[in-house]
Amino acid sequence: MSDLLWPVFDGPADLASIEAVPLADRGLLGTTYDLLARAAALWPDRVALSVLPDAARFEHPVQRTFAGMLADVHAYANVFHAHGVRRGDAVALLSPNCDELVTATLAAELAGIAAPVNGSLSQETVQELLARSGARVLVAAGPELAPDVFTAAAELAAAGDLDALLVLRPTAGNGPEPDPLPNVDGVHVAYLATAAQAQPSDAFLGNLPSAAEVAALFHTGGTTGTPKLAAHTHANEVSDAWMIAARGMLHNSDAVLFAALPLFHVNALVVTLLAPLFNGHHVVWAGPQGYRDPALYGRFWKLVEHYRVTAMSAVPTVYAALAGGRVDADISSLRLAIVGASPLPPAVRKNFESTTGIALVEGYGLTEATCVSTLNFPDHSRPGAIGQRLPYLQMKVVEVDAHGQWVDLKPGQVGTLAIKGPTVFRGYVTGHGPNGPVLDDLGKVRDGWLDTGDLARLDDDFVHLVGRAKDLIIRGGHNIDPAVVENTLLAHPAVSAAQAVGRPDPHSGEVPVAFVTLAPEAVTTAQELRDWARDHVPERAAAPRAVTILQALPVTDVGKAFKPALRAVAAGEAVAEALRGVPGVTCVRGVVEDGAVVVVVGLAEGADQTPVMRTLDHYSISWRTEVER
Repeated sequence: MSDLLWPVFDGPADLASIEAVPLADRGLLGTTYDLLARAAALWPDRVALSVLPDAARFEHPVQRTFAGMLADVHAYANVFHAHGVRRGDAVALLSPNCDELVTATLAAELAGIAAPVNGSLSQETVQELLARSGARVLVAAGPELAPDVFTAAAELAAAGDLDALLVLRPTAGNGPEPDPLPNVDGVHVAYLATAAQAQPSDAFLGNLPSAAEVAALFHTGGTTGTPKLAAHTHANEVSDAWMIAARGMLHNSDAVLFAALPLFHVNALVVTLLAPLFNGHHVVWAGPQGYRDPALYGRFWKLVEHYRVTAMSAVPTVYAALAGGRVDADISSLRLAIVGASPLPPAVRKNFESTTGIALVEGYGLTEATCVSTLNFPDHSRPGAIGQRLPYLQMKVVEVDAHGQWVDLKPGQVGTLAIKGPTVFRGYVTGHGPNGPVLDDLGKVRDGWLDTGDLARLDDDFVHLVGRAKDLIIRGGHNIDPAVVENTLLAHPAVSAAQAVGRPDPHSGEVPVAFVTLAPEAVTTAQELRDWARDHVPERAAAPRAVTILQALPVTDVGKAFKPALRAVAAGEAVAEALRGVPGVTCVRGVVEDGAVVVVVGLAEGADQTPVMRTLDHYSISWRTEVER
């Protein structure tokens, strides 16, 4: 391998020497297809993928070599091409993970643009995302794999939103095809693998993509409303994948990665699909439920031993669950456990590392910067930091002045983190033109610098994340870091997880409140926890006004903490208390709409809403009334 492609990158001190060579001279490939073709040429007979049908059958995967993977991508891409997909056209993918979805995702980036969609989103949101992407071809889970997803896909096809519905079967579902798929007027409905058998597999019949063209559209998250669609170019994805693959620990040719995040999430694509292609690594993919499969945790260490897993990537909730079980296998092969997507509670780190002897390596990223932007080193971690910036990325911390201008802050000062470099996205999809999606960064990028919306401080090239700017609790003009409240509560022996948010207050603007879950068999009360926090919190202003005990804290489909849901609960409770006794008010609830918290006040038919308006004018919140009939 070229020394320029693989510089020494074993610790923080190597960053300067790496960047002494321009990125353009490193010899990176142009597209994700080029990356796969190179792997197939270098290691044709090496196993690239082992995809598990489910956790219970982890010893019976479906496997593909790199050469076989390339052949399947050619055939699948030719199916898309036959249905009219060209360079600027999107192929939507709506399915839990399976062996065919891995291939179909790469094929979509070869034929046109991949547009993965979270199947658990509402039907209306999925429909809007498909319309926004412009996709007329949908790859969807079939009735054997995910019946609910298939029903939704069939309804989309029947509504006239599609030209083709191509159906996936479960991993290892290689028996006879089930009952015939439904006929839909004007829509070609077929099993994708069956259609691919009629296509050539030695080459793609269309025009190959270029580095500057859009490779994928990833929605930015959210569980209600319609998320934004962020556009990644092939160069975005390849450069970020290389930055990850260049880490010294991932150079070994015998490395085996474990993948269990859904492919509609950028981490699954970049970290566990594209990065391993650089070094010909074997990737073991979990079943369709991924880390959400309860059976996985009882077999996880046996799985690590069976495949000699070297590295994994997951969110804190996964490591918390693994730390709660017994290590019942030889896990000496596991050398790298990456954690990201949400802050890592100190208790989770301590429990996992004491249980396994494996250091958790924190990283940070966001969809608008393709995926990973910082990563720690197992042997060179900086306390409290979420990692060193990756090579060729620039980072700074800014504040916005009264005129809307960015002011650069000095090292050690807290402000909004900004990123510049080859991984910064092209923009959000705002429409469609003759050459594909119309993109606009919607003010997120200034002179090439991406406003991450995250509060941080810089220590040399290491980033210390303080929190989301919108997560700050501002009490009477005083900024309160939610982590101060959360860490105080996590120090209580009965608390297993904690999230703090701001509750609307007519006097202070916001006051902190907290939501917690309890450790197994722990016994305590909300009042006891509130008193504990009051007595132990570092500053009086951060003492939570209330503590609520929940069975589980809300998370997204990849296990990331979803604070908007808690802010909605807090806002709803505050307004309900303020409106108690107001005539005509029938109910109050907080909801999350397009990422924003809105309080909905139900009114009896004919009720005067003037008293409601007068009361809520004292709150800095979004609200509306609805007549209850």
